[in-house]
Amino acid sequence: MRRSSLAALLLVFVFIWPAVAQERERIVRIPGPGGTTMIATVMRPLGETRQPLVVINHGSPADGAQRAKMALPRYATLSSWFLARGYVVALPLRRGYGDTGGKWAEAYGSCSAPDYLGAGLQGASDIQATIDFLREQPFVASDRTIVVGYSAGGWASLALSSRNPPGVAGLVNFAGGRGGHQRLPNGELGNCTPGALVDAAAKYGATARVPMLWLYAENDSFFDSALAERMAGAYNAAGGKATYRALPPFGRDGHSLAWAGDGAPIWSPLVESFLADLR
Repeated sequence: MRRSSLAALLLVFVFIWPAVAQERERIVRIPGPGGTTMIATVMRPLGETRQPLVVINHGSPADGAQRAKMALPRYATLSSWFLARGYVVALPLRRGYGDTGGKWAEAYGSCSAPDYLGAGLQGASDIQATIDFLREQPFVASDRTIVVGYSAGGWASLALSSRNPPGVAGLVNFAGGRGGHQRLPNGELGNCTPGALVDAAAKYGATARVPMLWLYAENDSFFDSALAERMAGAYNAAGGKATYRALPPFGRDGHSLAWAGDGAPIWSPLVESFLADLR
């Protein structure tokens, strides 16, 4: 290759490729429930045909004072993984978080008598609004949507499964739950009324018929493996279709598995197999 040709090729990568990458990632405003507006990052893979959508849903900080400070989520490893497989990736900030702002819709009340059921359904409404908006875009397929949720976002994904959203082929729950790392009456940090999580999971499962994959690490400090198994058992006993995978300890705290850069070798083959079974 001539030196001039090589220089021209380098110019393409240095100047044109970053511009293309930037063009395929946008911050968008999504009409939310009750006339609200949510902020979301949308990333597009290469190609101009309609491609399937994945909505990746963030958790909620244990310290409520941090909600308003939340940045737009990226989940770089998860996002890149789905982009490489031809998915349009959407990462919404739900109501009450970061620049979306407004009233926090997912409040569950007191630690002693939490409404985890209602809180999850509020999050599910935000996910559904994201799906509805993006399916109207010319680059998104109307079916084969995947919903992925982490922690409180995983719980909202469970709640969404109870509504059997049309066009959603499957959902992936990373460490889903609510009420973790709260100050208990005895002064220790723990989970608020874990039995209420189990009861709410059963109510979601009673109407859920969409396949789900549940992933929980053994050393998850928010939702330990015993609680996760109880939730999955109650969900499935009520009629849900969850595949529960108990994973070995990960890092200092298994709750970080979904977003940690070195977590992909653990969850990737499980998610890959789950998606393959949906086809």
